Amino acid sequence: FGAAKNLSDFATKGPEMSVDPEVSQVITSFHEAKKPIGMCCIAPVLVARVLAHHGVEVTVGSDQESEAYPYAGAAGAIASFGAKHVVKPLGEAHVDVANRVATSTAYMCNTAPIHEIGESVEAMVEEVAKMVAEK
Repeated sequence: FGAAKNLSDFATKGPEMSVDPEVSQVITSFHEAKKPIGMCCIAPVLVARVLAHHGVEVTVGSDQESEAYPYAGAAGAIASFGAKHVVKPLGEAHVDVANRVATSTAYMCNTAPIHEIGESVEAMVEEVAKMVAEK
């Protein structure tokens, strides 16, 4: 929950969150320069908050709270910002081609073995690498 506690106040404010100004500036600068952005676990809420007015699409996995996804309420927060949450299985990344953002679930899935978490992160990194290679 580093992104939710240290890079923003999402952990305490939920949908009323704000993003650290320096982090917001980096996200904005990357977006303006059309550089790929990759985020996993809870970090996609940062991009969703900062780039919502660009119609950004992200995933934190599920939008239904369960034993596997106890923090799926983050999907509702993402939607409340005006961004779009896309439900994805753990092993897949979501790519918002228009905004050059790749996101994946990672530790938002509470029941997955560590190798599956790693595969989730790897999927996001691979999508970012593809975007880097395109430019």
